[in-house]
Amino acid sequence: MAQSTSTYSASDGPAYERFIGRWTARVAERIARDCIDPPSAPLPEGPLLDVGCGTGSLACALATHHPDRQITGVDVAEPYLAFARDRAEAQRIDFRHGDACALPLPDDGFAAACALIVLNFVSDPDTAIREMARVVQPGGRILLSGWDFRGGLVYQRLLWDTAAMLDETAAELRDRIFANPLALPEGMPDLLARGGLADIVRDSVTIRMDFADFDDYWSPLLGGQGPVGGYVAGLPENRRADVARAVRRAFLSGAPDGPRSLTATAWVVTGRVP
Repeated sequence: MAQSTSTYSASDGPAYERFIGRWTARVAERIARDCIDPPSAPLPEGPLLDVGCGTGSLACALATHHPDRQITGVDVAEPYLAFARDRAEAQRIDFRHGDACALPLPDDGFAAACALIVLNFVSDPDTAIREMARVVQPGGRILLSGWDFRGGLVYQRLLWDTAAMLDETAAELRDRIFANPLALPEGMPDLLARGGLADIVRDSVTIRMDFADFDDYWSPLLGGQGPVGGYVAGLPENRRADVARAVRRAFLSGAPDGPRSLTATAWVVTGRVP
């Protein structure tokens, strides 16, 4: 998570990793391998920046796939940074505390800056884009990625649509998240255009979320991370039990409990700093 005034609950690195970090790592792998420095449009020389680096999924993937470049990760959540610094693959990554809207970095210092599944939760994304453009050298690239909440994130649709039938608060949270402009197809391209970026391209990445059983789906939500985890963990015990029973029925869908593989699609949008 990247911005100090965000309402995103970011209190526990291991809980975040079990909740969503294990899945964002799959998106990060695809981005680092295929999207940030494609042969058709190679980056200039220089380091790479991960804005809102969280527990380090993308920064670590960038370090693996681009071993000749220095990697920096910036985040406002110290519990997430502590987890990131302890990762075995993070030894050469520079993780720093900082705000996406006021990056503690010099102008023109990076070949590219990325923001993975974060700008939906930043209070002022336009300022964040201006900051990313400031620290990327001319000709460098900005890459944004965010879940297609409304059309491509099955595990959250399953929960929010089910809970919304029982709880008006869930309906309100669902609507707020799904209607966020950055969750819509043109949201992030429009954001980069407002920031003055050129050669804007939108694509998507689809991964699988492979759950061992309903407990593997449900129990990570109790860690209280992010809007969905905060909602579930914050429910009164009796209401949480009602929601869990209804969501479990949706998860099972008439079959015995056991493995489920759910699709998850993220938008990936790039633009060039003029």
